[in-house]
Amino acid sequence: MSVENRVNPGTLLSGATTQIFARLNLQPRPVCDIPFWFMPSAILLEDLTKRYRDVSALNGLNLAIAEGSIFGLVGPNGAGKTTAIKILMNILHASSGRAQILDWDSRELAGSAFCSIGYVSENQKLPEWMTVTYFLAYVRNFYPTWDRDLERELVKRFDLPPKRKLKKLSRGMRMKVALASSLAYRPRLLVMDEPFSGLDPLVRDELIECIVQRAGDATLLISSHDLGEMESFATHIGYLEAGQLRFSEELRSLASRFRQVELALGAAPSLPGTLPESWMHLDASSSTVRFIESQYDRDRTESDIVRIFGEAAHATYAPMSLRSIFLAIARDARAAGENRA
Repeated sequence: MSVENRVNPGTLLSGATTQIFARLNLQPRPVCDIPFWFMPSAILLEDLTKRYRDVSALNGLNLAIAEGSIFGLVGPNGAGKTTAIKILMNILHASSGRAQILDWDSRELAGSAFCSIGYVSENQKLPEWMTVTYFLAYVRNFYPTWDRDLERELVKRFDLPPKRKLKKLSRGMRMKVALASSLAYRPRLLVMDEPFSGLDPLVRDELIECIVQRAGDATLLISSHDLGEMESFATHIGYLEAGQLRFSEELRSLASRFRQVELALGAAPSLPGTLPESWMHLDASSSTVRFIESQYDRDRTESDIVRIFGEAAHATYAPMSLRSIFLAIARDARAAGENRA
C-alpha cells in the first residue's frame, strides 16, 4: 500500500551543518532518552507575563529548558523571544510570573552569577574605541575561569585583527568578538539572541561550527526567526507566537511525528464530516488526497486511511522540514483564530 520516505529521527541536520560535523569528526549532540520534563532545568519560566500598557509581549509563558540541551527558541518577529531573554538576563522585569536561570531567580541575577552565564545579542553594544586585544584583556578580569589558551584559539579561529578598533570591524567580526568573549570563560549556560541575523552565510556557518565544537556540555539557548538555522544544530525546539509557547519538543520527536501524506485513490473521494484530529490541511482533488499527519504512526495512520477512504492504490509518507512543519502549524493556528472570530 505505501511508500515511506524514511528519515533518521535522531537528527534533523541541514546539509551545510552535516558537513561541519563531518569535518570536525563530531557526532551530533545525543539527546538523552530520559523524558525532557524529568531532566534538571537550566532555565525555567512560569506564567511569565510582560505588558507594555495595553500590549502584552508575553502572555503566561511557561518553558523548561533541560541542562545540556541546545534549545532553539523560534517564532516570527514580535513573538516575544527577545523580551523573554531580556527578562532572563535581568535586563527587563516581568509584569508577573517567575524566571529561574541556573541557580538564580532572574531578578537577583548580578555580579558573580554572570561568571556562569554567557550572553550574546544581535544589538549588543561594545566599547567601540577599544581594540580587540584591549577589549578581551578588559573583560578577562571579570571572569576567574577565563581560559587564556581558549582565548588565543578563538582569536586565531575567528581571524580577529588584534590591533583593530571595534568600531572598524564589520558586523560579522563584532559578533565574533562578542562570542569569543562569552566562550573564553567556559560558561555553564550560553544565551544568544538572534546571533546570526544579517550575517552572510560564511560567517554564520563559522559561528555555528565554533558553537557546536566549543560549547562542550554547556546549555545553549538560541533565539531566531530563521528556522533553517535552528534545524541545523538544535536538539530541542520551542515555538513562540504572540507571547505564548505553542509547543516545546525534541527536534527528533518533532521530525518523526510529522508527515506529508499523499494518496492515489481509484475514484474521487467522499469525505466524511469528521476526520482524525491529527490530520491537517486536507486537500482532495480528482482521485488524489493530500494532508499533513501531525501524529504519524504507520499502523494507526494506515488504519485511519483504510477506514475513511478504503485501500489506496498508492500512498507516500514524506518527512517534512522544520520550516514546512512550522508553516503548517501557523496556518492551523490562524485558521482556528478565524473560526473563533
